Amino acid sequence: MGKLQEFDITFTNNKVVYSPGESISGTVKIITGNSLPYKAIKVNCVGSCGVSSRMNDMSWMLEEQYVSSMLSIADKGNLPAGEHSFPFQFLIPAHAPTSYEGPFGKILYRIRAVIDTPRFSKDYKTQKPFYLLNHLNLNEVPDIEQPSCAVTTKKFTYLLVKTGTLLLKAHSDLRGYTPGQIIKLSAEIHNKSGKDTGYVLASLIQKVTYRTKRPLCDLRTIAEVEGAGVKAGKHAEWREQIIVPPLPQSGLAGCSLIDIDYCIQVSLKSPETVVTLPIYIGNIAINLTALQSPPVNTLQHGAPMPPMTSLSPRPVVPSAPPVEDDLEAEQGAGGLTSEEIPTKSHSQQDPSGQALTLSPSAFSHMPGQAVIQSHHAQSAESSTPLFCVSTGATIPFFSEGNATPVPTTCPLILPPEYSSWEYPHEPPPTYEESCSSNNSSFNTSLT
Repeated sequence: MGKLQEFDITFTNNKVVYSPGESISGTVKIITGNSLPYKAIKVNCVGSCGVSSRMNDMSWMLEEQYVSSMLSIADKGNLPAGEHSFPFQFLIPAHAPTSYEGPFGKILYRIRAVIDTPRFSKDYKTQKPFYLLNHLNLNEVPDIEQPSCAVTTKKFTYLLVKTGTLLLKAHSDLRGYTPGQIIKLSAEIHNKSGKDTGYVLASLIQKVTYRTKRPLCDLRTIAEVEGAGVKAGKHAEWREQIIVPPLPQSGLAGCSLIDIDYCIQVSLKSPETVVTLPIYIGNIAINLTALQSPPVNTLQHGAPMPPMTSLSPRPVVPSAPPVEDDLEAEQGAGGLTSEEIPTKSHSQQDPSGQALTLSPSAFSHMPGQAVIQSHHAQSAESSTPLFCVSTGATIPFFSEGNATPVPTTCPLILPPEYSSWEYPHEPPPTYEESCSSNNSSFNTSLT
């Protein structure tokens, strides 16, 4: 067996998920078969981020460090045969970012231990990772409770003959969500033309930016919902829901090399028309109860007071070309017939391959309530976690604090292309770009 039979690191209470500002403690366990001379036994707590321009390349082009602490737990001497334990404790910095692993960069934390032996002898090393969760409280994001809205118009022609104008509006119920919650999406399509549109598609998109010398943008479709097209001369409405799977939080606060953004894109296949709804993914859900308006006050003689005007800004509705006003005026005069768009397919499925079925009452209360309740219902039988830690864009992990993180058992699966894209892609347009008729191609003619 040699001199060293066991060299291992254990964390107090087997805790592996920590928050910034916490202390991490544990024990270095050494079992030797014979006397082992050493110059020093040291323990390091290290946390850093590295990014590269090549996929899965650990030779980082750029790095930044968040924690690097060293503790000498034993000075020069001899370890007699037997079992030895050395305690350690480190303080995690208050602004360290959440753990993350992606194809072009990683944020990793670990405890390392080394037995520094005399000259010409072999040094012994071991390490153990731990995970950091820096909570993103969505309630701290301005106007997070407001809907995310976008609108655009499209003039198109068929065989050089103008057939009319199309208007696409979309909005989500909120601007921020947590894993397990439901995004309520609404879209309106005013097809004032003589040609049917293609299918309508809503996609939850993740954009991860790796800030190398030449920044890379890894663009991934997380979930998709497809609806039918709109007949010529029809005004159609589409309402759908997208369940947010376990995902890394927006932004990765504290890290300057990796940035994560999310948006919902609503698009038409024909004519090619797109609107973008920026959203946030966080760890602490929006407290809608605290945002509700107080009861209506009454005047001295019992008459109700007029409602107070909110001081918070209203949701920004992008401006559209002047043709929109004409279009809506004609619609108000009864020019178009309204109809509901049926949903054709959804990318989120359970392992059996059947589409998820949720009762209408599942959406009648707090967003995501039905999903959260189902998770808690399982906790009596299994160790379903109370929160999730995603340590990678394609490898979300769960942990309840005292257990080793395991791959998620969430019944939702991601589309096959989520983990098979090999190269970074151009990022989607920003919110401002999607609203600007000068910078977008939404209003160009389709030939």
